[in-house]
Amino acid sequence: MTDRPARQAAKMWAGRFSAAPDERFETWQRSLPFDWGLLPQELRASRAHAIALQAAGVLSAEESAQIVTGLDRLHEDYVGHPEKIRNDGAHAEDIHHFVELRLVKAIGDLGLKLHTGRSRNEQIATDLRLYVCYRTRLMLRHLATWAQALVEQAQSSGDAVMPSYTHLQRAEPVLVAHWLLAYVEMLLRDASRLEDCLARLNFCPLGSGAVAGATLALDRSIAARELGFTAPTANSMDATSDRDFVLEYLQALTQLTLHASRFAEEITLFATAEFGFVDLPEEFSTGSSAMPQKKNPDLTELVRAKVGRIHGAAESVTLLLKGLPLAYNKDMQETQEPVFEASAQAQKMLLVLAPFTRALRFRTDRMRAACETGFLNAMAAATYLVHKGVPFRKAHEKIGNAVRYCLDKDCELGDLKLEELRQFGPEFDTDFFTAITLEATLDCHDVAGGTARHRVREALADAERRVKALAQRYETGEELEANKLEANKLEANHARA
Repeated sequence: MTDRPARQAAKMWAGRFSAAPDERFETWQRSLPFDWGLLPQELRASRAHAIALQAAGVLSAEESAQIVTGLDRLHEDYVGHPEKIRNDGAHAEDIHHFVELRLVKAIGDLGLKLHTGRSRNEQIATDLRLYVCYRTRLMLRHLATWAQALVEQAQSSGDAVMPSYTHLQRAEPVLVAHWLLAYVEMLLRDASRLEDCLARLNFCPLGSGAVAGATLALDRSIAARELGFTAPTANSMDATSDRDFVLEYLQALTQLTLHASRFAEEITLFATAEFGFVDLPEEFSTGSSAMPQKKNPDLTELVRAKVGRIHGAAESVTLLLKGLPLAYNKDMQETQEPVFEASAQAQKMLLVLAPFTRALRFRTDRMRAACETGFLNAMAAATYLVHKGVPFRKAHEKIGNAVRYCLDKDCELGDLKLEELRQFGPEFDTDFFTAITLEATLDCHDVAGGTARHRVREALADAERRVKALAQRYETGEELEANKLEANKLEANHARA
């Protein structure tokens, strides 16, 4: 046999090759510089595979225990320490190769038995599912925290009012709480999308082999159970090539951050002197290096901008997957960095949005004043005529004429005398003036989902209940707390790297 360089001999696929890879190509194709972030998942999946190998009689109980102990030692030594991974993984292609090399160093050639009956194709498919699963759960926890902050602001706002807008023109008065709850509804839909993604991805590829299934009679339910999956995947070709869950996750993050961007845009507008509805919290604002008076909404502006990066990750994966033949292709390696990047950006965004939202202070006097001019009670006025038996089309016309008359007189509908109103129709009476007060204008929207005061109180109680249930689903259990700490460590180390 021709002697080969040690660098070549160490490869997981070295037997077929006599020539060492070109150094430029080798450096370029290595994924360890970024997939080190999958180390916790790779170690979990490897433990589960060792247990399945023991059940299949490939490993003795003693061998399986030695391997698991070695994997636990790797977890202790390397998780959260990317610099050590880089130093000790100089010859490793990817995270799978790194674990094999370090395991062999720790426990000897027994470590080579761990790859029996599996392929890197199924390993990365499993690792990514586990990664997206715990990232999604963490995202749901942070999303629930932000939703709770919105609910708390809605509760604090009481019966404070603000203008609503269509076409960015003042439309009708609504409760501030009603406006805030609109964003809570968006976030709850985002949560449902993420939870749907969790349900669909929660199947275990281990045992799928490279493409056609494992060549050993492995009980695939063992690894699935050990890793908390619902069941094994149903088709080995699909299992090793499926990245639907990655794309679905990134699309869900895009939708979530789009909603964050809409909120950020409104806060940015409402904080301008022209609106004056919101006082930006100083601890989440910056100043100008040139203009001493400035307080700039950098947080909300950055939220708007970050969506582009997250949406870009989803678009990148979409184009990567387009037209790929079955089953695994090296192209799929490129799906990992978009997932890591989008996860980090979305998590950081949610981490600042909750305290920012709690720190907002609304200038309810300015908001109320904005509701009392500009004919925001015109719809209520038309509704008054409808209750008098006037067809809505006619009522709309009569109030439109009255608005035109007020514009010429530079006054509001409530400033007109009864005699002036009756030139537009005999249906007007003294009760018209109570029907178009600010409170009456709010309460005429007395339907489920409307801004009538008692309806908003009901909606607020319901939103509080749903947000609390969401938070409880993702804030309990030792495993989640461990994942949370692990994610925070990885986040910090990604930032340093």
